[in-house]
Amino acid sequence: MGHVDFGIHLFADGQCEHQWSRAQFYYNPFFRSMTLNRIFGVTQSIGCCFSQTMYDAVHMQHHKGNSDRQDENGDTVDWLSIYRHGHDGEAENPWRYVFLSFFRDDVGAIRKELRKRNNGDLFWGNLELAAFATTLLVMFVFNWRFVIFYFLPFWYLGHCFSYLNGYYRHYGANPDKPIAWGVSSYGKIYNWLFFYNGYHAEHHFRPKVHWTKMEKFHQSIEELQKQEGVRTIKRAHMLGFLDPDLPKRGERESSPVQEHVTSSAR
Repeated sequence: MGHVDFGIHLFADGQCEHQWSRAQFYYNPFFRSMTLNRIFGVTQSIGCCFSQTMYDAVHMQHHKGNSDRQDENGDTVDWLSIYRHGHDGEAENPWRYVFLSFFRDDVGAIRKELRKRNNGDLFWGNLELAAFATTLLVMFVFNWRFVIFYFLPFWYLGHCFSYLNGYYRHYGANPDKPIAWGVSSYGKIYNWLFFYNGYHAEHHFRPKVHWTKMEKFHQSIEELQKQEGVRTIKRAHMLGFLDPDLPKRGERESSPVQEHVTSSAR
């Protein structure tokens, strides 16, 4: 039972820490010293089991595309777009997205993006990845059965849970309207636990608004959101598939905008 309890803890804690680090560290670094932020990023990479700097590149790409539809070449700007592996301009089946996205990360494309920054991110991204890989190797040497039969399965399922969250943060949203790029969920307990990550339409509309100001920001644009048809759900995003008003796949607006608009850094 101890191993199972640890696995559940790894699954749940990994999700909370992932949400916490993204809501906090990516947008508002904890330290004034860049060196301290870099060191903290290494420790977070070991704790969250993925490179924070590399994920920052993925996350910034997400905000450039905002879960955009495929272009004329069948590609999307957003590597995490729910439309990236869909067909006929529709979102991918949710369970394919949830269980296959883990295997779709393109480390080469991520490194290429980090190299463009020319600010040391490529070095630190590789260092963070190496730090996690070394930790995993040491764990494997001490107890390979634990790594193979407990750690890796729960690590994978934790990522699947994250992709489940991500899918329903955009399913039913309008990729052609900046104010409606995301789907929001306003449950208080959910937002208290996940640092107001439920305010996802607001987050995509103004990515740099601090999470402590998200509720007030929502109130300031609430009427505009209603006018523009911003989708909201009553349940937390990870339970979005239970939403009674879930749109059926295949339902699209009749005249989608052809040009892809990228997120403002305001």
